[in-house]
Amino acid sequence: MNNLAWSVFWFMVFGLGLGGILAYLGKIFAAEADEKIELICDVLPSANCGGCGYASCEALSKAIVEKRAKTNGCPVCTDEMCAEIAEIMGEQPLSSVRYRAQVMCSGTNSLAGEKYKYDGIHDCIGANRLAGGSKACPNGCLGLSTCAKNCKFDAIQIINGVAAVDYDKCTACGACVAACPKMIIKIIPFDSSHWVGCMSVEKGALTRKHCDIGCIACRQCEKKCPEGAIKINDFCAAVDYGKCTDCGRCVEACSRRVIWSGDSQRREGIVRGTETKDTDIKDIKENL
Repeated sequence: MNNLAWSVFWFMVFGLGLGGILAYLGKIFAAEADEKIELICDVLPSANCGGCGYASCEALSKAIVEKRAKTNGCPVCTDEMCAEIAEIMGEQPLSSVRYRAQVMCSGTNSLAGEKYKYDGIHDCIGANRLAGGSKACPNGCLGLSTCAKNCKFDAIQIINGVAAVDYDKCTACGACVAACPKMIIKIIPFDSSHWVGCMSVEKGALTRKHCDIGCIACRQCEKKCPEGAIKINDFCAAVDYGKCTDCGRCVEACSRRVIWSGDSQRREGIVRGTETKDTDIKDIKENL
């Protein structure tokens, strides 16, 4: 056998051997990956809510193992759960980043004007097809529970005609955001103390006609904020949570009382499941 033949022979032997080794190692690594996916799945809440951006908890687990997602990618997980996932992956633990949903509307039954009396199916999407729903404000919460029906965590209920989020139950999965035809539910940092309870896109004069508490874009909040964290966009104020320091100057400056703090939300019944009292509504109107 000449040298060329020997070279070809040994090349084939080497190739077959290397292929066998790689196939064996592939099976080992695949088994280890499958085991990690299963272990991470056991840690995750199995809600399959989609808040992580993946279709299921198993899909997120696979993405974490394949390094396509971080070990704190689940918005529902606590720091302890994130640390457990990091340990499975042999990585340093990352703190969980918590967010919450917020309904950016304050137009309760007593404060928001109506175009007509709606007597159709109890669904916001269906009602929205009828001239945008019964509320005069084109961006007002219709209060027909579509977001609540789509929430797997029972974190939303309708209070006095407006959807309200129970922060303690909310996982920021985004199901309510996707369900809302008015697109007035936003995901914001969990610890944010302030938010603008309005997303009107109309000029102030028209907003006044439609709602007793809607933002009229007077810019007083914008002028008073020392951090430049609140701006008027499309005739309505909005908070930049990357700049907000929760100083509360915007709340003090707002003559319409449509910028809410955590305490005022609970006290006036817009959030946390207690109905707004008539005295609260009278107080709001007197201070407009």
